[in-house]
Amino acid sequence: MKVAVVGATGLVGTVMLKVLEERNFPLTELIPVASEKSVGKEITFKGKKFPIVSMDTAISMKPDIALFSAGGNTSLEHAPRFKEAGTTVIDNSSAWRMDPAIKLIVPEVNAHELSIDNKIIANPNCSTIQMVVVLKPLHDKYKIKRVIVSTYQSVTGTGVKAVEQLMNERNGIDGPKAYPYEIDLNVLPHIDVFTDNGYTKEEMKMVKETNKIMSDNNIKVTATTVRIPVMGGHSESVNIEFENDFDLAEVRSILEKAPGVIVVDDVANLKYPMPKDAHEKDEVFVGRIRRDESASKALNLWIVADNLRKGAATNAVQIAEYLVQKELV
Repeated sequence: MKVAVVGATGLVGTVMLKVLEERNFPLTELIPVASEKSVGKEITFKGKKFPIVSMDTAISMKPDIALFSAGGNTSLEHAPRFKEAGTTVIDNSSAWRMDPAIKLIVPEVNAHELSIDNKIIANPNCSTIQMVVVLKPLHDKYKIKRVIVSTYQSVTGTGVKAVEQLMNERNGIDGPKAYPYEIDLNVLPHIDVFTDNGYTKEEMKMVKETNKIMSDNNIKVTATTVRIPVMGGHSESVNIEFENDFDLAEVRSILEKAPGVIVVDDVANLKYPMPKDAHEKDEVFVGRIRRDESASKALNLWIVADNLRKGAATNAVQIAEYLVQKELV
């Protein structure tokens, strides 16, 4: 089992390597791929050193699986080349997500859709992934009509430059900016670019990707996505309106049994999910579970996950694990 990690030196690529190692993914050969300036340098994986290679070299090595986290343009250009070489690509960018011919996969929700013919597979947006892991078991039971979500997203979702901006501001250092405004001691209701309808691309990703992953265009979704000065994970305030009424105890029971979900919901003892608790964890944490008293058949939830892990790297590795388990590669 040869596995290439494209974008191996980036924030998500580095975490992909870490997750592959931690989960003891059954690879026999690792092929780290990065930009030309990194070619020849070495990365360490399971105590062994592996040289970083170019895209062309990696394709010529015909890996079984390529985990991509190198941006949309790179994916659009090179994922088809890996596919031609017989490699199954799992892509973390937004490049292929809404392509009707490409599967958009969260393993706990819709891995069963995958077949041996799916040679390019899209990893959803980080904020969508953690939300649908919680929505799916509730949708199966009560049928969701509408979702209102506000996100509180970590600077790590933007990348290294954003982390540096936050820490520079915190330490009084003038440096490069990832954002149009200061992020420390501030909140930016603006992730990605604004579109003609007044929403950002990040907000519209949550709308469209949720419908695609859940295979239900009848679920109405509206989102406001916000960048906050934290590291460790994304948080979401989610309001769900169902077609059928629910019992709160049953909701908790469903979520406690849901794959990949951990319920942290004990307000009497001030127990609820926080980004610090989700940091470097693979699960999705949910709490503040309560009925919306302003609407019938409506529920409020607070959802937290590590955006670099379950929101990106771990989800991609879980897709790869499923492909291996089901002998689809």
